[in-house]
Amino acid sequence: MPAERPPEVVEEGRAGAAGQEQAGEGDVVAPAGHFRIYLGAAAGVGKTYAMLSEGRRRLERGTDVVIGFVECHHRPLTEALVEGFEVVPRKVVEYRGTRFEEMDLDAVLRRHPKVALVDELAHTNVPGSGPHEKRWQDVLTLLDNGTDVITTVNIQHLESLADAVEQMTGTKVRERVPDWVVRKANQIELVDSSPEQLRRRMLHGNIYPRDKVPHALTHFFQTDNLIALRELALRFLADETEEELLEHLHQHNERRLWETAERILVPVTGAPGTDGLLRRAARIAARAKGQLSVLHVAVGDVARSPDRRAVEDLKALAADLGAHWYEVEHHDPAQAIADFAQRYQITQIVIGSSRRSRWQELAMRGRPVVRRVIRKASKLGVDVHVIARREAPDGPRDQELAEDL
Repeated sequence: MPAERPPEVVEEGRAGAAGQEQAGEGDVVAPAGHFRIYLGAAAGVGKTYAMLSEGRRRLERGTDVVIGFVECHHRPLTEALVEGFEVVPRKVVEYRGTRFEEMDLDAVLRRHPKVALVDELAHTNVPGSGPHEKRWQDVLTLLDNGTDVITTVNIQHLESLADAVEQMTGTKVRERVPDWVVRKANQIELVDSSPEQLRRRMLHGNIYPRDKVPHALTHFFQTDNLIALRELALRFLADETEEELLEHLHQHNERRLWETAERILVPVTGAPGTDGLLRRAARIAARAKGQLSVLHVAVGDVARSPDRRAVEDLKALAADLGAHWYEVEHHDPAQAIADFAQRYQITQIVIGSSRRSRWQELAMRGRPVVRRVIRKASKLGVDVHVIARREAPDGPRDQELAEDL
């Protein structure tokens, strides 16, 4: 009997592999540039130094590398690395009586190098300096024109984390980058430094001018702030690495289970009490520090399903819980769950127990879905938690026989 084709999975909550786009048949897509980001927890970890060092290595190998914009902040070691590079002249702009220097995007485009070094991805351009408000928009334009870009950014500038950083540090984060722009990068390299080392560099005048050091050390560069920022950077990179691993395993049709992290799946239906199951799964995922995926398996027409409203409520709840929402259409829910678990390297499945009586189970064609999920998961090496479904005390009694899964 031929193997059944896995169901087509539609992820509602998040885009797939960063930077990948599909074109229709016959479309001609111009090659985009390669995008690399040096990510740091805070200023002074060495992002610009690392970017320039990589640029120099490529330059010495004969690659056409230019500096589109690099900010050295008067750091001698960084300034020394700039020597030997071709530097595209900056554009000088007057704004409110002050002269500013910005990257000249048009000049870089005319030069059309193989690689452009562009510092400070989150930077806000001075009005009148070019076609875009933000430097990340300049970078996307360069990539679209086939130029590879190497850039830098600090973790606090990511849109999804900026508010949390403001609360932790008490410092306003004015310059922000959409998460999807950072996730579009082909490679993200973490430039790490311990809080103690950063504070020592600050004391030695290697980050800010000496007159700004006392204020920085007692405010943004406090040890607890730096520890929190470092954890945010490490967690973000870990998430990106996890997605890269899953994509690689999927492309190579890897059948083994790679337990590099806990990946927890909760299949849901519109049956009463499923919201409690979803919350329970979220608690399990939080304790395991794992990623939670929510899978709705629709049998037949999804739009006309009588429990569609309940499913939409579950989808909203999944978003509130920070879970990833997926939907598939499949005539066999147990097989769909198993296929999903294998494709996404799930390590644990949290499923609601069936409330059908033994007589009802025997009357069904084949084995109950929960039992079949357990059997299939066992063959894959996936743990299964069977959770009792709980309804509100005043819930309709005639819904108790609703099929679980």
